[in-house]
Amino acid sequence: MDEIAVDNDGITIGATVANLDQAGRPPLVFVHGWPELSHSWRHQMEHFAAAGWPCVAIDVRGYGRSSAPPEIPQYTLKKLAGDVAAVIEEVGDRPAIVIGHDWGAPIVYHTAIRHPDMVGAVAGMSVPHTPPLPISLLDVFDQLYADRFFYMLYFQEPGVVEAAFDRDLRDALKRVYFALCGDGPESPLSSDVGRDVGLLDLLPPAPDGPLPFMSDDDLDRYVEAFARVGMVGAFNRYRALAVDPQDSADVVGAHIAQPSIFVGGARDSVRSMVPGSDAFADPGSGCADFRGATIVEGAGHWVQQEAPAEVNAALDAFFDDL
Repeated sequence: MDEIAVDNDGITIGATVANLDQAGRPPLVFVHGWPELSHSWRHQMEHFAAAGWPCVAIDVRGYGRSSAPPEIPQYTLKKLAGDVAAVIEEVGDRPAIVIGHDWGAPIVYHTAIRHPDMVGAVAGMSVPHTPPLPISLLDVFDQLYADRFFYMLYFQEPGVVEAAFDRDLRDALKRVYFALCGDGPESPLSSDVGRDVGLLDLLPPAPDGPLPFMSDDDLDRYVEAFARVGMVGAFNRYRALAVDPQDSADVVGAHIAQPSIFVGGARDSVRSMVPGSDAFADPGSGCADFRGATIVEGAGHWVQQEAPAEVNAALDAFFDDL
Protein backbone atom coordinates (compact mmCIF):
# COMPACT_ATOMS: atom_id res chain seq x y z
CA MET A 1 0.00 0.00 0.00
CA ASP A 2 1.11 3.54 -0.76
CA GLU A 3 0.01 6.98 0.40
CA ILE A 4 -0.96 10.01 -1.65
CA ALA A 5 -2.15 13.54 -0.91
CA VAL A 6 -4.68 15.33 -3.11
CA ASP A 7 -5.31 19.07 -3.06
CA ASN A 8 -8.88 20.35 -3.27
CA ASP A 9 -8.91 24.13 -3.25
CA GLY A 10 -6.35 24.33 -0.47
CA ILE A 11 -7.65 21.33 1.49
CA THR A 12 -5.34 18.31 1.54
CA ILE A 13 -6.96 14.88 1.43
CA GLY A 14 -4.69 12.02 2.44
CA ALA A 15 -5.35 8.54 1.15
CA THR A 16 -4.01 5.00 1.21
CA VAL A 17 -3.85 3.53 -2.30
CA ALA A 18 -3.05 0.33 -4.16
CA ASN A 19 -2.91 -0.71 -7.82
CA LEU A 20 -3.44 2.77 -9.21
CA ASP A 21 -1.57 1.69 -12.34
CA GLN A 22 -4.02 -1.16 -12.90
CA ALA A 23 -5.91 -0.63 -16.16
CA GLY A 24 -9.33 -1.89 -17.13
CA ARG A 25 -11.18 -1.52 -13.83
CA PRO A 26 -12.70 1.53 -12.15
CA PRO A 27 -11.10 2.63 -8.89
CA LEU A 28 -12.79 1.65 -5.65
CA VAL A 29 -12.94 4.69 -3.37
CA PHE A 30 -13.63 3.95 0.31
CA VAL A 31 -14.90 6.70 2.64
CA HIS A 32 -15.00 6.20 6.40
CA GLY A 33 -17.29 7.62 9.09
CA TRP A 34 -17.07 8.85 12.69
CA PRO A 35 -14.74 8.42 14.54
CA GLU A 36 -12.59 6.41 12.17
CA LEU A 37 -9.86 6.62 9.52
CA SER A 38 -8.94 5.17 6.15
CA HIS A 39 -7.56 2.31 8.28
CA SER A 40 -11.16 1.25 8.94
CA TRP A 41 -11.13 -0.23 5.42
CA ARG A 42 -8.00 -2.34 5.96
CA HIS A 43 -9.82 -5.64 5.34
CA GLN A 44 -11.46 -4.38 2.15
CA MET A 45 -8.26 -2.76 0.86
CA GLU A 46 -6.33 -5.99 1.35
CA HIS A 47 -9.04 -8.14 -0.25
CA PHE A 48 -9.73 -6.00 -3.31
CA ALA A 49 -6.12 -4.99 -3.89
CA ALA A 50 -5.20 -8.68 -3.96
CA ALA A 51 -7.95 -9.18 -6.56
CA GLY A 52 -6.39 -6.52 -8.78
CA TRP A 53 -8.75 -3.58 -8.19
CA PRO A 54 -7.37 -0.05 -8.02
CA CYS A 55 -8.16 0.93 -4.41
CA VAL A 56 -8.27 4.24 -2.56
CA ALA A 57 -9.21 4.72 1.10
CA ILE A 58 -9.32 8.39 2.08
CA ASP A 59 -8.98 10.15 5.38
CA VAL A 60 -12.05 12.38 5.41
CA ARG A 61 -11.49 16.13 5.88
CA GLY A 62 -10.86 16.63 9.61
CA TYR A 63 -9.23 13.23 10.11
CA GLY A 64 -5.83 11.58 9.94
CA ARG A 65 -3.55 12.92 7.21
CA SER A 66 -6.15 15.29 5.78
CA SER A 67 -6.60 18.98 6.52
CA ALA A 68 -8.72 19.84 9.56
CA PRO A 69 -9.98 23.41 9.18
CA PRO A 70 -11.67 24.70 12.35
CA GLU A 71 -14.68 26.39 10.71
CA ILE A 72 -17.96 24.47 10.91
CA PRO A 73 -19.15 25.40 7.37
CA GLN A 74 -16.07 23.61 6.02
CA TYR A 75 -17.75 20.27 6.83
CA THR A 76 -20.97 20.35 4.84
CA LEU A 77 -21.83 17.31 2.74
CA LYS A 78 -21.33 19.45 -0.37
CA LYS A 79 -17.74 20.22 0.58
CA LEU A 80 -16.97 16.66 1.68
CA ALA A 81 -18.41 15.31 -1.58
CA GLY A 82 -16.15 17.76 -3.39
CA ASP A 83 -13.16 16.21 -1.62
CA VAL A 84 -14.13 12.75 -2.85
CA ALA A 85 -14.62 14.08 -6.38
CA ALA A 86 -11.15 15.65 -6.29
CA VAL A 87 -9.63 12.32 -5.27
CA ILE A 88 -11.50 10.49 -8.04
CA GLU A 89 -10.28 13.02 -10.58
CA GLU A 90 -6.73 12.55 -9.35
CA VAL A 91 -6.61 8.75 -9.41
CA GLY A 92 -8.75 7.61 -12.33
CA ASP A 93 -9.81 8.35 -15.87
CA ARG A 94 -13.15 6.55 -15.56
CA PRO A 95 -16.09 6.70 -13.13
CA ALA A 96 -15.25 5.30 -9.71
CA ILE A 97 -17.20 2.92 -7.51
CA VAL A 98 -17.67 4.71 -4.17
CA ILE A 99 -18.17 2.88 -0.90
CA GLY A 100 -19.05 4.74 2.30
CA HIS A 101 -19.74 3.79 5.91
CA ASP A 102 -21.50 5.84 8.62
CA TRP A 103 -20.98 9.52 7.62
CA GLY A 104 -19.01 8.16 4.70
CA ALA A 105 -22.29 6.84 3.28
CA PRO A 106 -24.01 10.26 2.97
CA ILE A 107 -20.73 11.64 1.68
CA VAL A 108 -20.59 9.13 -1.19
CA TYR A 109 -24.34 9.55 -1.84
CA HIS A 110 -23.82 13.28 -2.26
CA THR A 111 -20.77 12.63 -4.42
CA ALA A 112 -22.92 10.48 -6.71
CA ILE A 113 -25.64 13.16 -6.84
CA ARG A 114 -23.36 16.16 -7.34
CA HIS A 115 -20.71 14.54 -9.55
CA PRO A 116 -22.65 11.90 -11.51
CA ASP A 117 -20.06 11.66 -14.30
CA MET A 118 -17.41 10.66 -11.76
CA VAL A 119 -19.40 7.90 -10.01
CA GLY A 120 -20.44 4.67 -11.69
CA ALA A 121 -21.87 2.81 -8.68
CA VAL A 122 -22.47 3.30 -4.97
CA ALA A 123 -22.32 1.06 -1.89
CA GLY A 124 -23.58 2.50 1.38
CA MET A 125 -23.06 0.94 4.79
CA SER A 126 -24.88 1.59 8.08
CA VAL A 127 -26.74 4.69 6.84
CA PRO A 128 -29.26 4.30 3.96
CA HIS A 129 -29.70 7.15 1.52
CA THR A 130 -32.26 9.73 2.56
CA PRO A 131 -32.94 12.29 -0.20
CA PRO A 132 -31.70 15.68 1.07
CA LEU A 133 -34.28 17.60 3.09
CA PRO A 134 -35.00 21.34 3.05
CA ILE A 135 -34.65 21.42 6.84
CA SER A 136 -31.84 20.43 9.18
CA LEU A 137 -31.79 16.95 10.67
CA LEU A 138 -30.98 18.68 13.94
CA ASP A 139 -34.48 20.18 13.97
CA VAL A 140 -35.96 16.76 13.28
CA PHE A 141 -34.06 15.09 16.12
CA ASP A 142 -34.73 18.02 18.43
CA GLN A 143 -38.45 17.23 18.08
CA LEU A 144 -38.08 13.45 18.16
CA TYR A 145 -36.00 13.63 21.34
CA ALA A 146 -37.67 16.57 23.04
CA ASP A 147 -35.95 17.15 26.40
CA ARG A 148 -34.13 13.81 26.05
CA PHE A 149 -30.50 12.94 25.34
CA PHE A 150 -29.53 12.35 21.73
CA TYR A 151 -25.89 12.21 20.79
CA MET A 152 -26.04 14.52 17.75
CA LEU A 153 -27.64 17.25 19.84
CA TYR A 154 -25.06 16.78 22.58
CA PHE A 155 -22.26 17.25 20.02
CA GLN A 156 -23.45 20.73 19.02
CA GLU A 157 -21.69 22.90 21.63
CA PRO A 158 -18.09 23.39 20.43
CA GLY A 159 -15.48 22.23 22.87
CA VAL A 160 -17.71 20.29 25.26
CA VAL A 161 -17.48 16.82 23.77
CA GLU A 162 -13.89 17.39 22.65
CA ALA A 163 -12.92 18.07 26.28
CA ALA A 164 -14.73 14.94 27.44
CA PHE A 165 -12.85 12.77 24.93
CA ASP A 166 -9.51 14.46 25.62
CA ARG A 167 -9.60 13.50 29.30
CA ASP A 168 -8.74 9.91 28.31
CA LEU A 169 -8.79 9.64 24.54
CA ARG A 170 -7.91 5.95 24.32
CA ASP A 171 -10.60 4.94 26.80
CA ALA A 172 -13.20 7.18 25.16
CA LEU A 173 -12.59 5.80 21.67
CA LYS A 174 -12.48 2.21 22.90
CA ARG A 175 -15.79 2.67 24.73
CA VAL A 176 -17.43 4.12 21.61
CA TYR A 177 -16.15 1.29 19.45
CA PHE A 178 -17.30 -1.32 21.96
CA ALA A 179 -20.70 0.26 22.66
CA LEU A 180 -21.65 0.30 18.98
CA CYS A 181 -20.37 -3.13 18.01
CA GLY A 182 -22.48 -6.27 17.87
CA ASP A 183 -21.42 -7.24 21.41
CA GLY A 184 -22.31 -3.81 22.82
CA PRO A 185 -25.49 -2.59 24.52
CA GLU A 186 -28.74 -1.78 22.76
CA SER A 187 -29.06 1.75 21.28
CA PRO A 188 -26.47 3.70 23.32
CA LEU A 189 -26.87 6.84 21.21
CA SER A 190 -30.08 7.99 22.85
CA SER A 191 -31.55 7.80 26.32
CA ASP A 192 -34.58 8.80 28.35
CA VAL A 193 -32.34 10.89 30.59
CA GLY A 194 -32.21 14.66 30.11
CA ARG A 195 -29.82 16.60 27.94
CA ASP A 196 -27.52 17.60 30.79
CA VAL A 197 -25.47 14.39 30.52
CA GLY A 198 -22.66 13.48 28.14
CA LEU A 199 -22.28 10.57 25.77
CA LEU A 200 -19.45 9.01 27.73
CA ASP A 201 -21.61 9.08 30.87
CA LEU A 202 -24.00 6.69 29.13
CA LEU A 203 -21.54 4.23 27.63
CA PRO A 204 -20.45 1.05 29.42
CA PRO A 205 -16.81 0.49 30.26
CA ALA A 206 -14.82 -1.21 27.55
CA PRO A 207 -13.72 -4.79 28.21
CA ASP A 208 -10.15 -5.57 29.20
CA GLY A 209 -7.94 -6.62 26.34
CA PRO A 210 -8.50 -6.14 22.60
CA LEU A 211 -11.94 -5.50 21.16
CA PRO A 212 -13.48 -8.43 19.27
CA PHE A 213 -12.96 -6.74 15.88
CA MET A 214 -9.94 -4.54 16.51
CA SER A 215 -6.46 -5.31 17.78
CA ASP A 216 -4.74 -3.09 20.32
CA ASP A 217 -2.37 -2.01 17.56
CA ASP A 218 -5.36 -0.93 15.45
CA LEU A 219 -6.84 0.98 18.39
CA ASP A 220 -3.51 2.68 19.04
CA ARG A 221 -3.45 3.80 15.41
CA TYR A 222 -6.77 5.60 15.85
CA VAL A 223 -5.70 7.10 19.18
CA GLU A 224 -2.42 8.40 17.74
CA ALA A 225 -4.20 10.02 14.80
CA PHE A 226 -6.80 11.79 16.93
CA ALA A 227 -4.23 12.83 19.53
CA ARG A 228 -2.23 14.47 16.74
CA VAL A 229 -5.05 16.08 14.75
CA GLY A 230 -7.66 16.57 17.46
CA MET A 231 -11.37 15.80 17.15
CA VAL A 232 -12.76 19.21 16.24
CA GLY A 233 -13.11 18.25 12.59
CA ALA A 234 -14.76 14.96 13.46
CA PHE A 235 -17.42 16.68 15.57
CA ASN A 236 -17.79 19.63 13.20
CA ARG A 237 -19.45 17.33 10.68
CA TYR A 238 -22.36 17.02 13.14
CA ARG A 239 -22.42 20.78 13.68
CA ALA A 240 -22.50 21.36 9.94
CA LEU A 241 -25.92 19.68 9.88
CA ALA A 242 -27.24 23.18 10.60
CA VAL A 243 -25.57 24.47 7.44
CA ASP A 244 -26.42 21.58 5.12
CA PRO A 245 -29.93 22.75 4.13
CA GLN A 246 -28.75 25.99 2.53
CA ASP A 247 -25.69 24.29 1.04
CA SER A 248 -27.82 21.48 -0.41
CA ALA A 249 -30.87 23.47 -1.52
CA ASP A 250 -30.11 22.62 -5.14
CA VAL A 251 -30.32 18.84 -4.55
CA VAL A 252 -33.33 18.58 -2.20
CA GLY A 253 -35.15 15.31 -2.85
CA ALA A 254 -32.41 13.87 -5.09
CA HIS A 255 -32.28 10.09 -5.48
CA ILE A 256 -29.23 7.99 -6.29
CA ALA A 257 -29.34 7.27 -10.02
CA GLN A 258 -26.36 4.90 -10.20
CA PRO A 259 -26.54 1.17 -9.36
CA SER A 260 -26.40 0.88 -5.58
CA ILE A 261 -26.49 -1.55 -2.67
CA PHE A 262 -26.73 -1.29 1.10
CA VAL A 263 -24.89 -3.26 3.79
CA GLY A 264 -25.62 -3.05 7.51
CA GLY A 265 -25.15 -4.90 10.75
CA ALA A 266 -28.32 -6.40 12.24
CA ARG A 267 -27.40 -4.92 15.65
CA ASP A 268 -26.50 -1.46 14.37
CA SER A 269 -27.93 1.29 16.60
CA VAL A 270 -28.63 3.37 13.49
CA ARG A 271 -31.59 1.06 12.81
CA SER A 272 -33.53 2.51 15.74
CA MET A 273 -32.31 6.10 15.54
CA VAL A 274 -35.84 7.25 14.68
CA PRO A 275 -38.04 5.90 17.49
CA GLY A 276 -40.58 3.32 16.37
CA SER A 277 -39.06 2.68 12.95
CA ASP A 278 -36.43 0.44 11.37
CA ALA A 279 -34.05 2.43 9.17
CA PHE A 280 -33.01 -0.78 7.41
CA ALA A 281 -36.55 -1.84 6.46
CA ASP A 282 -36.39 -0.24 3.00
CA PRO A 283 -32.83 1.00 2.43
CA GLY A 284 -33.30 1.35 -1.31
CA SER A 285 -36.26 3.74 -1.21
CA GLY A 286 -34.06 6.69 -2.18
CA CYS A 287 -32.28 4.83 -4.98
CA ALA A 288 -33.40 4.50 -8.60
CA ASP A 289 -31.34 1.36 -9.41
CA PHE A 290 -31.13 -0.49 -6.11
CA ARG A 291 -29.50 -3.91 -6.35
CA GLY A 292 -30.28 -5.19 -2.86
CA ALA A 293 -29.35 -5.12 0.82
CA THR A 294 -27.17 -7.36 2.97
CA ILE A 295 -27.93 -7.28 6.69
CA VAL A 296 -25.24 -9.17 8.61
CA GLU A 297 -26.55 -11.03 11.64
CA GLY A 298 -24.64 -10.42 14.86
CA ALA A 299 -22.73 -7.43 13.51
CA GLY A 300 -23.12 -3.94 14.91
CA HIS A 301 -22.25 -0.52 13.56
CA TRP A 302 -18.66 -1.23 12.46
CA VAL A 303 -19.84 -3.82 9.97
CA GLN A 304 -16.89 -3.76 7.56
CA GLN A 305 -14.52 -4.34 10.47
CA GLU A 306 -16.73 -6.76 12.43
CA ALA A 307 -17.72 -8.94 9.48
CA PRO A 308 -15.15 -8.39 6.72
CA ALA A 309 -15.80 -11.70 4.96
CA GLU A 310 -19.53 -11.06 4.66
CA VAL A 311 -19.02 -7.44 3.59
CA ASN A 312 -16.38 -8.35 1.02
CA ALA A 313 -18.64 -11.07 -0.40
CA ALA A 314 -21.53 -8.59 -0.75
CA LEU A 315 -19.25 -6.10 -2.51
CA ASP A 316 -17.79 -8.81 -4.76
CA ALA A 317 -21.28 -9.84 -5.87
CA PHE A 318 -22.26 -6.23 -6.51
CA PHE A 319 -19.14 -5.47 -8.55
CA ASP A 320 -19.58 -8.66 -10.58
CA ASP A 321 -23.13 -7.59 -11.46
CA LEU A 322 -22.17 -4.16 -12.79
